[in-house]
Amino acid sequence: MGPAELLVLTFPQETITAEAARALVKLRTAGDIRVIDSLVVTRSAEGVTSYGELADFEHLRDVIGDGGSELALIGPEDAQETAELLEPGTVAVLVLIEHLWAQAAAEALSAVGGRIATGVRIPPEHIEEAVRAAGGR
Repeated sequence: MGPAELLVLTFPQETITAEAARALVKLRTAGDIRVIDSLVVTRSAEGVTSYGELADFEHLRDVIGDGGSELALIGPEDAQETAELLEPGTVAVLVLIEHLWAQAAAEALSAVGGRIATGVRIPPEHIEEAVRAAGGR
């Protein structure tokens, strides 16, 4: 198995849109990653939080199909932790992905007794800022 990562995608509305769900479906079919699990967390304008699977949202059922072969690994604790970070009237999608593109590297390392122990996600704006500071583009 390649490295896995939990992403929290936020949107400035109270529910996930069909367009956002289509983008997630593309992730499933592109081949560079595997979506292991996903969960939608909403915080209403009144501050009430709730969570559910993509298939729980009636307006998304035609977009997501059967949801693939996702495992139920993201749980209520993850949903609650994410809800605490959300502003009222916003929604987040937690997506647990496996980096399939890195699987060959993980296998090669394993063959010689090594492993990918950890990783650090660096936001793109930090990379852009560092490139500008170094005199790049």
